[in-house]
Amino acid sequence: MSTLEETETTAGQLADLTFSLLASCQEKESRLAAQHGLTQAEFRCLRLFGMEESLNNKKIAERMGLSPSRLTRIIDGLVEKGLIQREINNADRRNMRVFLSANGIDIVQQLNKTYVDIHKEILCDIDESQHQPLLNAMTNLLSAVQKWISKP
Repeated sequence: MSTLEETETTAGQLADLTFSLLASCQEKESRLAAQHGLTQAEFRCLRLFGMEESLNNKKIAERMGLSPSRLTRIIDGLVEKGLIQREINNADRRNMRVFLSANGIDIVQQLNKTYVDIHKEILCDIDESQHQPLLNAMTNLLSAVQKWISKP
């Protein structure tokens, strides 16, 4: 088999694997979100906060790839659940800061811990000698995908 044919075969396998991995990750997120009474979009929004306690709505929409109206509905749901608060900028009413409430901080910490625990459990099904090569390969894949995305 020529190098070109090998590359074509590998690219097809990678396409199938990344598609399946994405679907599995979405299912994992969906289950975790449901355990906390959240929609998957609310879960993703909360995960964006990480260690930050406030974010700008435009930054959230950009990171999530959402329209402002869709983000507003997600934020409304999180406000209703008492997980975040919003502060509207009087100079530009379309711009607001979104803050985690005390309950929101607790939930984000729980989500982050649970997310790590899930991945610990997943790693248990992979031989320990493969952990670092897996991380290296995924880091390289992420870097290559981000490079591809940044191309004009």
